[in-house]
Amino acid sequence: MKMKKVVCLVLFALFAYAAFAQKANKELFSKKYIREISKRATDWQLKHPKHDPKDWTNGAFYAGVFAAWQTTGSDSIYKALLDLGNSQQWKSFRRWYHADDIAINQVYIDMYKKEKKDDMIQPTIDTIDKHVSLPYPTKGKVDVIKWWWCDALFMAPPTLVKLGMATGDDKYLKANDEYFKQTYDLLYDKQEHLFARDLNYVIRPDGSGHREANGQKIFWSRGNGWVMGGLVRILDELPKNYTHRPFYENLLKEMATRVAGLQQSDGLWRASLLDPASYPGGEVSGTGFYCYAMAWGINNGLLDKKQFLPVVEKAWVGLTKCVHAEGRVGWVQPIGGSPEKNISADSWEVYGTGAFLLAASEVIKLKR
Repeated sequence: MKMKKVVCLVLFALFAYAAFAQKANKELFSKKYIREISKRATDWQLKHPKHDPKDWTNGAFYAGVFAAWQTTGSDSIYKALLDLGNSQQWKSFRRWYHADDIAINQVYIDMYKKEKKDDMIQPTIDTIDKHVSLPYPTKGKVDVIKWWWCDALFMAPPTLVKLGMATGDDKYLKANDEYFKQTYDLLYDKQEHLFARDLNYVIRPDGSGHREANGQKIFWSRGNGWVMGGLVRILDELPKNYTHRPFYENLLKEMATRVAGLQQSDGLWRASLLDPASYPGGEVSGTGFYCYAMAWGINNGLLDKKQFLPVVEKAWVGLTKCVHAEGRVGWVQPIGGSPEKNISADSWEVYGTGAFLLAASEVIKLKR
């Protein structure tokens, strides 16, 4: 009789915990909570700047800041966006030819569309005109095309497409189609439906090349997250009847399907997609971009809600657990070009916050 009572108590405790967890998780999807955590993460990161404001790291961060303004309507966040552009004279970073150095221009264009001031966009036009008209100064090794590394597909394509749509000049759209396809042909693995980071990680015809400890090909989580994040930022701009839109839509669907199947039990993805066991601890910058891209796909009718909503929900719950009380977003892989294991709750980078804020901006729109 005593044993039966203990079993009943255990079952009651389990049901109570399940009910509590369900309620807690429901609150994580409330608009109030998402606005609050977006504001908190943005404020903390703005108070802890890192790198040159025009660096690619901040290109990703300020993409998230703009999304956080859309999510929260915060006047202080909008002021921070204006202060960024004005303090930098709305200029790109150092190199006109390098995708990393024109990532910051995405937020300049977004702000121009709000403010309609020519001085906000003219420096971008001047830089991108050089980018599309002059050849890349290749060293003839891995940099054999203009966008020779997969994360370049977050940095440059949305800038070109946003500029094309803002100016009405389709030469930028055509240039994006050309350069994007070159990167696709060079780095996209059509069997795995994932991108190699660069030619150093493409397996040669004879089977040789870098592999993970388990023998799998190396597919960097954040690199593929950059690609998917860039894809939805392209699709969010392109007209529905744009000739090459189906290419970008189909690529997003392929990648989303593959990536969804690689999610781990905590909702996060590991630094290396095909060898998660070798990389303990989830990685937020990759996870944030995946959550953002899949949520956008659901919200815009491109990804099947029944299939992908559970993946997004699980990812969002996992992401929120990586945000410290003060707003610092942890579990972010430091700067690098391949999967790494130096990640912890204390690891933060501005682009990790940007990815989180982008995810929040789409999760808040979900109709659950």
